[in-house]
Amino acid sequence: MASLSQKDLLSIEQLSVDDIRLVLDTAEALKEISSRAVKKVPALRGKTVINLFFEPSTRTRSSFELAEKRLSADILNFSASASSVTKGETLLDTARNLEAMSPDIIVIRHSSAGAPHLLGRECRSSVVNAGDGMHEHPTQALLDALTVRSLKGRLEGLKIAIIGDISHSRVARSDTLLFHKMGAEVWVCGPPTLVPADFHLLGARVTSLMEEAIEGADVVMMLRLQNERQKEAFIPSAREYFTLYGLSRERMRGARKNAIVMHPGPMNRGVEIESEVADADYSVILDQVANGVATRMAVLYLLSGKSGLKPARKPR
Repeated sequence: MASLSQKDLLSIEQLSVDDIRLVLDTAEALKEISSRAVKKVPALRGKTVINLFFEPSTRTRSSFELAEKRLSADILNFSASASSVTKGETLLDTARNLEAMSPDIIVIRHSSAGAPHLLGRECRSSVVNAGDGMHEHPTQALLDALTVRSLKGRLEGLKIAIIGDISHSRVARSDTLLFHKMGAEVWVCGPPTLVPADFHLLGARVTSLMEEAIEGADVVMMLRLQNERQKEAFIPSAREYFTLYGLSRERMRGARKNAIVMHPGPMNRGVEIESEVADADYSVILDQVANGVATRMAVLYLLSGKSGLKPARKPR
């Protein structure tokens, strides 16, 4: 079996189609562990993983920690607010000090685009990008792809609509790159003030009309307004935004009958999605959370030098 072609996971842009398939197949095989009575395997016993989070996180951080524990890794959780960073230490000096402790993998989330790439160049350890500024969030895109493939059986030929604050979303960028690479038709939609003019260069079709994006879609991915990254007023009000770009049951009628709804979280109900849709039977938001653990297990497993795994064949 093959292994990943690079020592780090920094972006979807760097991954080949074969790399993506390898991660998804391995994640599919590892999903079974979460259904066991004892949810633990010794795959990373003796390996050390440092979680280096400079931004607040609930889902991503807890998902990585759970993935590490289920693989039996030794874990060091590093909080920027309780570290020498608050005393003026640079990211590079922090990384060099951590590197001196001989970790095997460093997982980093940072508000500055490119921070994981800096660590990847300077550290012998494998580096995983858990989100860098408005650049990328590769493990989120991989878990989204696993969710879609598990439910639809394929990625190629599907219409994926990504709707919301495209400009400030690293998820939008990573998802567009991944789904386009895997042969899906990707549409992005949002107010013109929240969609970069050159986003089509990533392989997406761009529209400001929500109905056009949703029409015939197999997957509708909603994104929240990232107010913490917005330094200007991009929309008149949250109420008007929901009127034009909020996902309602009525709007979902334009999608395919078996379409699914996704959201990377956290959700703002009544702003980008109404509760009836978020809690509907076609919503797979909690599936994304569950698949996040398996996907991050797969990434850590592969970066530790292990060969990929194939999902077990289901009995006919």
